[in-house]
Amino acid sequence: MIRFVLMVNKQGQTRLAQYVNMHNIEERCALEAEVIRKCLSRNESQCSFFEFRGYKVVYRRYASLFFIVGVEGDDENELAILEFIHALVETLDRYFENVCELDIMFNLEKAHFVLDEMVMNGAIIETNKNNILAPIHLLDKASGL
Repeated sequence: MIRFVLMVNKQGQTRLAQYVNMHNIEERCALEAEVIRKCLSRNESQCSFFEFRGYKVVYRRYASLFFIVGVEGDDENELAILEFIHALVETLDRYFENVCELDIMFNLEKAHFVLDEMVMNGAIIETNKNNILAPIHLLDKASGL
């Protein structure tokens, strides 16, 4: 079960954070800072997942952004989470036409919308790009974008 999704730049600044069932803001900030620090300190020859505080943390770097997913449970497949990250990036890339950090910063609600269409209550519910983007395209048409 997915517990958190983070998008972080190379300087360690969080650009998007979404948590499932975590209530304490101090705990979120501490966990986020430690996970980010650990991901940024790893080199490219190390694998893209590690265990931390009872979570399996899976991350992948695309250009200047790190996509970090924390999952809970022994039955979670790290490679499947890497595929989920790739599907998320491809979906964002299709919507924003070559997504970059600024797209996420200035369209944060749309990035959250895409993520919400893919994940519900910690479970991956949709990976088809057309199905994910159909509602957001309807919203864009309704608002005249």
